[in-house]
Amino acid sequence: MFENLTERLTESLKKIRGQGRITEDNVRDTLREVRMALLEADVALAVVRDFTEQVKQRALGQEVQASLTPGQTLIKIVKDELVKVMGSTNEPLNFATQPPAAVLMAGLQGAGKTTTVAKLARWLKENEKKSVGVVSVDVYRPAAIEQLKMLAEEVGVEFFPSDSAQDPVEIAINAVDQAKRRYLDVLIVDTAGRLHIDDAMMDEIKQIHAAIRPIETLFIVDSMTGQDAANTAKAFHDALPLTGVILTKTDGDARGGAALSIRHITGKPIKFLGTGEKTQALELFYPDRIASRILGMGDVLGLIEEVERKVDRQKAEKLVKKIQKGKTFDLEDYRDQLLQLKNMGGLTSMLDKLPGTANLPRNVKEKVNDNDMLQQVAIVNSMTRQERLFPDVINGSRKRRIAAGSGTQVQDVNRLIKQYTQMQKMMKKFKKGNMANLLRGLKGSLGRGLPF
Repeated sequence: MFENLTERLTESLKKIRGQGRITEDNVRDTLREVRMALLEADVALAVVRDFTEQVKQRALGQEVQASLTPGQTLIKIVKDELVKVMGSTNEPLNFATQPPAAVLMAGLQGAGKTTTVAKLARWLKENEKKSVGVVSVDVYRPAAIEQLKMLAEEVGVEFFPSDSAQDPVEIAINAVDQAKRRYLDVLIVDTAGRLHIDDAMMDEIKQIHAAIRPIETLFIVDSMTGQDAANTAKAFHDALPLTGVILTKTDGDARGGAALSIRHITGKPIKFLGTGEKTQALELFYPDRIASRILGMGDVLGLIEEVERKVDRQKAEKLVKKIQKGKTFDLEDYRDQLLQLKNMGGLTSMLDKLPGTANLPRNVKEKVNDNDMLQQVAIVNSMTRQERLFPDVINGSRKRRIAAGSGTQVQDVNRLIKQYTQMQKMMKKFKKGNMANLLRGLKGSLGRGLPF
């Protein structure tokens, strides 16, 4: 997310970063480029106008004039104003009510609403330790009910059945009653979507809202629709008392216009980002961290939290002890690291959270491909245990067999062995406790477009 915007803003602000003096002329020139970058990212015009005006006023004020590093101060102002546009702080879900806390999910068809219901259920279960139930009142699409049932089983939450012969309002009321009897903390209600906003849809969801009085009414919107996402959210907010927004498909959105427009247009906070298809691909929305990512400063806190949540600690500690004892880092260890990366959403999802990656050349970023990572796992899986533990035994005939078994070419096997060897060298530096050498090695590898 934000790749195009990050690239344009980084380039625009680079020119003013080292300047010793801020003048009306260089502020005007910089903001002209910033304005174009925001408009190209499909940020709403009203947001762009207000944003650039606020930055201009602060940039030409005492705050910058008195600074020893005016260029850096201007960049800080841009970041502060980005944070302000998106809502300043993360606003958590409100559960201050008698259980079960009802959460009503609204949105257009195709926005990923049903999948987001499962993601939110899983997030609440794993992070908030809540007991969760889900129900679908989408009687117009039996497949949606069946999809939610399967997803509920996958994430391990209660599913309350419904069918197309029932009334949506009755389904919602009955689900609340059942959730009470089951002593659940939260009930998430998946409503019907439409291809566009219509009166019948709005009337139905208003009736459901009035019947169950949800503590949270969340609007699910596809981020790739840009500022249209914000306009659609406003139309829903005019009909329903929305409490927040969940942006979906942000992994496929290189512009980020929706994230920068929604709060300004609706007055409602973005609470979560959907970052992939898997049920674990849901992140809390932190405006300050997103602003840092937009400006190419990364999101180290977010990365640390992701590692804490998704990395298998036992395996990680076992590997550290193994390396410290001087044992060899073998191909089974290498495969485990690839699988850990996959569990964290792949390398591409981590790149924009690493500081400085905005300055990497485009051709280097394009070489970072998560499909290569999965291919490498397949290659290692095609090896015998002896080959994984003692890679030196892999000769030409073994490479041909491994390539045939994994559906790859011999050159792919050669590339894996080369990258494994480089990783092994880095692990030896880690064993010596030389973290500086390890980090230099990682930086050098990334510069060559390798997956480590």
